[in-house]
Amino acid sequence: MCADDGHVLPDVLQSGLALVFCGTAAGKRSAAEGAYYAHPGNLFWRALHQSGLTPRLLAPAEFAQLPGYGIGLTDLAKHHIGNDNELPRDAFDTSALIAKIEYHAPRVLAFTSKNGARAALGHAVDYGLQADTIGSTQIFVLPSPSGQARGHWTLAPWLALAELTDLAAEHRKNETLSRPASFDIC
Repeated sequence: MCADDGHVLPDVLQSGLALVFCGTAAGKRSAAEGAYYAHPGNLFWRALHQSGLTPRLLAPAEFAQLPGYGIGLTDLAKHHIGNDNELPRDAFDTSALIAKIEYHAPRVLAFTSKNGARAALGHAVDYGLQADTIGSTQIFVLPSPSGQARGHWTLAPWLALAELTDLAAEHRKNETLSRPASFDIC
C-alpha cells in the first residue's frame, strides 16, 4: 500500500498488478470502517468473487490482501467522503490518478462507475472496454456496485472484465497447483 498522505482510504497500488479499481470517493460507511466498499448493500466484494476475480469472497476489511490476487484500489477523490452528489466540484483529482496509473502501469484500470470514468476521461462512456488508455493501461467501465445504483446493476461487465484480465483463469490454475496430490491407496 502507498503512504496515505492524509487520504480517507489508502491507495492499494504497486507495480505488476493486472487490475486496479478506481472508485469516486469513500462512502460514509467505508470511511468510518477504514475499508473500501464497506457498506453491506455494496456489491463490490460479491461481484469480485462471482466474476472469478477473487477465488473467495473477501470481507471489506481484507482489502489490503488484494495485491496478492493481482488487484489494486484507488479513488478519484482521496480527501473527501460521500456520494458523488455531495462532493465539491474540485474533489476529483484526475491528474493524480493519471500519474499513479502511469507510474504503476497496471494492465487494466476499471472505474466502478460511469460518473468516475466520465470525470477522469472527459467524455461520455459506456460500460466495458474503452478506446482510451493511460500509457499502456487499458480502461474498463463497470456499473456502480453501490446499493444506491441498483437500477443500473448487472454482473455481465464484471464477467467481461474477468475474462479480459484473465485473473479468473489464473486463480483456477493456482488453486490446482496448490492442491495436494491425491493418490489411490490399494
